Amino acid sequence: MTDVSTVVPGADLARFLAAYPPFDHLDEETRAALAAAARVDAYATGELVLDAFATASVDVHVVVSGRVELWDDRARLGGAPDEVMGPGGLFGFSAMLTERSIGPRAVAAVPSTVARIPETAALPVFTSRQGARYLAERLAAIPVRAEIGPTYSTVDELVRSAPLVVGPDASVAEVARSMTTEGVPYAVVDLGGHTYGLVTDSVLRQRVLVEGVPGSAPIREVMTSSPPTVVSGSSAAEALIHLFDREGEFLLVTDPGGALRGVVAPRDFAVSPTTAGVSLHEQLRRAATTDELVDRAHRTPGVLEDLLARGLGTGRVIAVYSSILDTLVRRAIGLIFAEHPELDVDAFTWLSLGSNGRREAVLSSDVDCAVAFDDRVPEADIPAYRAVFAEVEDVLSRSGVRGDRHGATASHPTFARTNTQWRAAAEEWLAAPVADNGAMMTSLLVDGRPIHGDPGLPAVTEVFGDLRRHPGTMRLLLEESLASRARMRSWRDVLSGRPETFYIKAHAVLPVVNLARWAALAVGSSALPTVERLRAASGSQMLPGDRAETLVEVFGLLQRLRLRYQLLQRQSGDRPSDLLTLDRLSSIDRSLVAESVREIAAIQRRMTNVAHFVPAEGWVAADRP
Repeated sequence: MTDVSTVVPGADLARFLAAYPPFDHLDEETRAALAAAARVDAYATGELVLDAFATASVDVHVVVSGRVELWDDRARLGGAPDEVMGPGGLFGFSAMLTERSIGPRAVAAVPSTVARIPETAALPVFTSRQGARYLAERLAAIPVRAEIGPTYSTVDELVRSAPLVVGPDASVAEVARSMTTEGVPYAVVDLGGHTYGLVTDSVLRQRVLVEGVPGSAPIREVMTSSPPTVVSGSSAAEALIHLFDREGEFLLVTDPGGALRGVVAPRDFAVSPTTAGVSLHEQLRRAATTDELVDRAHRTPGVLEDLLARGLGTGRVIAVYSSILDTLVRRAIGLIFAEHPELDVDAFTWLSLGSNGRREAVLSSDVDCAVAFDDRVPEADIPAYRAVFAEVEDVLSRSGVRGDRHGATASHPTFARTNTQWRAAAEEWLAAPVADNGAMMTSLLVDGRPIHGDPGLPAVTEVFGDLRRHPGTMRLLLEESLASRARMRSWRDVLSGRPETFYIKAHAVLPVVNLARWAALAVGSSALPTVERLRAASGSQMLPGDRAETLVEVFGLLQRLRLRYQLLQRQSGDRPSDLLTLDRLSSIDRSLVAESVREIAAIQRRMTNVAHFVPAEGWVAADRP
């Protein structure tokens, strides 16, 4: 190794960095300071550039010329490199990010020059929005080790054989014989025009044996008319989430044009690297007792760790967790109500509220819920239902899933009403949002997602579809949304000498969630996930496009950090929480958190100012010519 910093002037290095991410977004002054702090070394062929398995790297390395071979897996050292980088290639940041010796090992493949940028100079680059995005994209692109398998298996790989396809006029008896002959538990009904129905063993049992449909009836009279369907090329993880969201037995796979390619069942996903362990869904669905359900539910954190290790993105892992919670709740309802045959399990719709309603639950999340009864349920029977809901909540608690500590649970009278009562209450909240916690209840209910029962039953969400016609309510909801201010630490924390901690939910995540909810309501969007809400509202006067994109990036970063540290808390034997001890975070994580809080606070201040000076009808005006 030879120091050639004097041969490669800082100005030349600054111009070089300007051509490559994440340095290309920097201003010239910052790039010049970065280049001045760097050291440029020359390496001969085969010479070691970096061994971050042996020592944690505190520098970021950039290939200036030549080629550098990288090994990301200690077990593969001595074999073929995992990656070869040319000019502009960046490495060493993974070890800097984690402050652990996790690689890579880098060796010059040909005579090469490499710039080594100290951590103190490089850190601001990666704590910017563009730098954080670069890190996320770069880390996601690192290939999963060969022995683990590909990062994303596609649903096409799970199709085992050609599907059984029948015509809509085939008789029920004919289709049943074909299913028996082929040895398959389903048949796809080709309705023409790339439209399909589906009939399964369970459908035939229900319609023929229970309901008495004759065997001579055409199959179109008993089929499911809109079976779960995904397009060829979809990741196996996405497909499995969709299958369980729909509570389906089978999933149709079509090509982009709509032609049928195959059919997959939950058991087919067991071979997929990205869904290994997500068969927990099926184990939960088949639990025969509440004790068995509780035992299986406690495996959930291990599944999340496995999915992250296999390369599934944090956002998708969180979505998997929410779908697991849905399956857990549904099975708990089924098992408990089986012990109470005097009550009708189909007489109500169970709404998941809060973070799980938005599909954003993490290990520390409470499970908020509500129930909407069919109006035919006698008022005198509702207390009995609420008592059974309390039994369901007890099963969930034993499973490690806490109910809402503030009473947003189906066993509470406030959250268990008939459909007519919910509609009347919602109309009162719109008319007088200050009374009876109207603003708070509105915020809870607009996050509601039906996970059991008739999804068309709850009328409360329909009432809230008219929120934009109530400017007074919208203004109050905005004030409520801005009340949770993004901040790192209060002066009281500093003066009291408390350990440096950060409540990531209350002081960062919740402010984004609240802004996104309000912004989506303002533009009439019915989206539930925070990111979808932000994108739906992007471009309004209250939330210009660049601010919306900032919040999307910040929210993703915070959720990644939140889940990762909660899994670490669990591994240490602690209960997962949203209280982070700052000195346990890596330096780059601390900087990213601080930058995120600043970004959120700035957007909150802007929305406050706009609300003061722009009439309510202008809040949804497009911010584009």
